Amino acid sequence: MEKNAKIFVAGQDTLIGSAILRQLKRNGYVNLIGSDQDIDLTDNAQVKAFFATYSPDYVFLAAGKSGGIRANQKYPAELMIDNLLVASHVIHQSYCHKVKKLLYLASSCSYPKLSPQPMQVSSLWTGGLETTNEAYAVAKLAGIKLCQAYRQQYNANFITAIPANAFGLGDDFSLEDSHVIPALIRKLHEAKEGKADSVEIWGTGNPRREFIFADDLADACLFIMDRYNESQPINLGGGEDVSIRQLAELIQLIVGFEGKLYFDATKPDGMPLKALDASELLELGWKSQTSLQNAISSTYAYFLQSNREVAYV
Repeated sequence: MEKNAKIFVAGQDTLIGSAILRQLKRNGYVNLIGSDQDIDLTDNAQVKAFFATYSPDYVFLAAGKSGGIRANQKYPAELMIDNLLVASHVIHQSYCHKVKKLLYLASSCSYPKLSPQPMQVSSLWTGGLETTNEAYAVAKLAGIKLCQAYRQQYNANFITAIPANAFGLGDDFSLEDSHVIPALIRKLHEAKEGKADSVEIWGTGNPRREFIFADDLADACLFIMDRYNESQPINLGGGEDVSIRQLAELIQLIVGFEGKLYFDATKPDGMPLKALDASELLELGWKSQTSLQNAISSTYAYFLQSNREVAYV
């Protein structure tokens, strides 16, 4: 991408979108247009007007509501329709206004529940999805297919990527709707502050997940925007997978909670294992820069800072 190109990050208020914005600024891109305060991406008229006004050269599509197991169980319709509307509006207007290149970020939830591990792109659409996040996953699969359809029919340079489970600065730390790392950070921090004897964690603790620091993921997004032009999605990962139990114990150490961890096996686990085969990305020359421990430490520091700022409002 040219340094003075007009770049639109759709989803600037999301974890990944905000990280992409930071990475663009670090890399010297100065013509970053629009903001999520300017536009409701689920409203076709607003998206159409935005593109007509700004006519971006490049688009990073990181928008759409998401959440952990609990949020997917409570709000399947909301998560599905939001992601379907955002993808259809932004992708279509990107075609109409001759965007040079678009990157659509899907989700590892798009893979079948029992995919061979680590998950390869060839496994997409080969089996049933994890039931706890099926609605959200179907919407993300539709976004992938939509990019491929515009490429096939109109030769649009729209690429798609499937990131590992992302976390980091700007994450949602709510106990009800957040993903596992921010939820555990908050739960264990509050248990430490309240001098609790134990903390209950959903599931057996046995499922394994691969995680990626949002700022590393953003770096990978810029990397493939410059180097990847294929119709098939590319996995964005490359880290090691850990069990939820190992993850909870690491966060317990970083937070400094001295009580016990209790795993409630009556609650759902989700997919038994979710890790990505990122060999194609790694062969292109990209490598993650942040260890899991350092990334969680930075995220916890951000959580503490945000709590202090809220307390003084």
